[in-house]
Amino acid sequence: MSFGFYTRNLREQRRAVNRRYSIRQTAHRIGVEPAYLSKVERGDVSPPSEQMIRRLAADLGEDVDLLLALAGKVAQDIREIIMARPILFAELIRGLSDVPDDLLEQLVHRVRNGDH
Repeated sequence: MSFGFYTRNLREQRRAVNRRYSIRQTAHRIGVEPAYLSKVERGDVSPPSEQMIRRLAADLGEDVDLLLALAGKVAQDIREIIMARPILFAELIRGLSDVPDDLLEQLVHRVRNGDH
Protein backbone atom coordinates (compact mmCIF):
# COMPACT_ATOMS: atom_id res chain seq x y z
CA MET A 1 0.00 0.00 0.00
CA SER A 2 1.35 3.42 -0.89
CA PHE A 3 1.92 6.24 1.57
CA GLY A 4 -0.42 8.58 -0.30
CA PHE A 5 -3.25 6.06 -0.63
CA TYR A 6 -3.02 5.11 3.05
CA THR A 7 -2.93 8.68 4.36
CA ARG A 8 -5.77 9.79 2.10
CA ASN A 9 -7.98 6.89 3.25
CA LEU A 10 -7.09 7.61 6.87
CA ARG A 11 -7.84 11.33 6.53
CA GLU A 12 -11.14 10.60 4.76
CA GLN A 13 -12.13 8.16 7.53
CA ARG A 14 -11.47 10.90 10.07
CA ARG A 15 -13.39 13.39 7.93
CA ALA A 16 -16.45 11.14 7.88
CA VAL A 17 -16.86 11.80 11.61
CA ASN A 18 -15.18 15.20 11.91
CA ARG A 19 -15.23 17.84 9.17
CA ARG A 20 -11.96 19.34 10.45
CA TYR A 21 -10.15 16.65 8.46
CA SER A 22 -10.83 18.24 5.09
CA ILE A 23 -7.74 18.37 2.91
CA ARG A 24 -7.60 22.15 3.31
CA GLN A 25 -7.83 22.17 7.11
CA THR A 26 -5.47 19.22 7.50
CA ALA A 27 -2.89 20.86 5.23
CA HIS A 28 -3.03 24.11 7.18
CA ARG A 29 -2.63 22.33 10.52
CA ILE A 30 0.49 20.51 9.34
CA GLY A 31 1.95 23.59 7.62
CA VAL A 32 1.67 22.78 3.91
CA GLU A 33 -0.43 23.97 1.00
CA PRO A 34 -3.60 21.97 0.30
CA ALA A 35 -2.49 21.44 -3.31
CA TYR A 36 0.75 19.85 -2.09
CA LEU A 37 -1.05 17.53 0.34
CA SER A 38 -3.40 16.54 -2.47
CA LYS A 39 -0.41 15.66 -4.68
CA VAL A 40 1.10 13.61 -1.85
CA GLU A 41 -2.16 11.72 -1.34
CA ARG A 42 -2.49 11.00 -5.06
CA GLY A 43 1.13 9.84 -5.30
CA ASP A 44 1.99 12.60 -7.78
CA VAL A 45 5.03 13.60 -5.70
CA SER A 46 7.47 11.64 -3.57
CA PRO A 47 6.54 11.13 0.08
CA PRO A 48 7.32 14.20 2.19
CA SER A 49 10.06 14.80 4.74
CA GLU A 50 10.21 13.02 8.07
CA GLN A 51 9.17 16.25 9.82
CA MET A 52 6.01 16.59 7.73
CA ILE A 53 5.19 12.91 8.18
CA ARG A 54 5.54 13.38 11.94
CA ARG A 55 3.13 16.35 11.86
CA LEU A 56 0.68 14.42 9.70
CA ALA A 57 0.85 11.35 11.96
CA ALA A 58 0.18 13.50 15.02
CA ASP A 59 -2.72 15.27 13.31
CA LEU A 60 -4.33 12.04 12.10
CA GLY A 61 -3.60 10.11 15.31
CA GLU A 62 -1.54 7.49 13.48
CA ASP A 63 1.71 5.78 14.45
CA VAL A 64 4.60 7.78 13.01
CA ASP A 65 6.76 4.71 12.39
CA LEU A 66 4.00 3.15 10.30
CA LEU A 67 3.67 6.26 8.13
CA LEU A 68 7.45 6.55 7.80
CA ALA A 69 7.66 2.90 6.72
CA LEU A 70 4.92 3.41 4.13
CA ALA A 71 6.94 6.37 2.85
CA GLY A 72 10.07 4.19 2.60
CA LYS A 73 11.78 6.08 5.41
CA VAL A 74 13.25 5.24 8.80
CA ALA A 75 13.10 7.67 11.71
CA GLN A 76 16.30 9.61 12.35
CA ASP A 77 16.63 8.26 15.91
CA ILE A 78 16.42 4.68 14.64
CA ARG A 79 19.02 5.39 11.93
CA GLU A 80 21.37 6.76 14.58
CA ILE A 81 20.89 3.69 16.79
CA ILE A 82 21.57 1.34 13.86
CA MET A 83 24.58 3.34 12.68
CA ALA A 84 26.16 3.12 16.14
CA ARG A 85 26.35 -0.70 15.76
CA PRO A 86 25.44 -1.49 12.15
CA ILE A 87 26.72 -5.06 12.01
CA LEU A 88 24.95 -6.16 15.18
CA PHE A 89 21.66 -4.52 14.25
CA ALA A 90 21.74 -5.84 10.69
CA GLU A 91 22.29 -9.36 12.02
CA LEU A 92 19.56 -8.92 14.62
CA ILE A 93 17.00 -7.60 12.13
CA ARG A 94 17.77 -10.33 9.59
CA GLY A 95 17.59 -12.96 12.32
CA LEU A 96 14.17 -11.73 13.44
CA SER A 97 12.68 -11.53 9.95
CA ASP A 98 10.83 -14.86 10.22
CA VAL A 99 9.87 -14.66 13.90
CA PRO A 100 6.07 -14.59 14.42
CA ASP A 101 4.55 -11.29 15.54
CA ASP A 102 3.44 -12.64 18.92
CA LEU A 103 7.02 -13.61 19.79
CA LEU A 104 8.32 -10.25 18.59
CA GLU A 105 5.75 -8.50 20.78
CA GLN A 106 6.92 -10.57 23.77
CA LEU A 107 10.53 -9.62 23.02
CA VAL A 108 9.65 -5.92 22.72
CA HIS A 109 7.73 -6.12 26.00
CA ARG A 110 10.68 -7.74 27.78
CA VAL A 111 13.18 -5.20 26.44
CA ARG A 112 10.87 -2.27 27.24
CA ASN A 113 10.38 -3.51 30.81
CA GLY A 114 14.06 -4.24 31.40
CA ASP A 115 13.62 -8.02 31.56
CA HIS A 116 16.89 -8.70 29.73
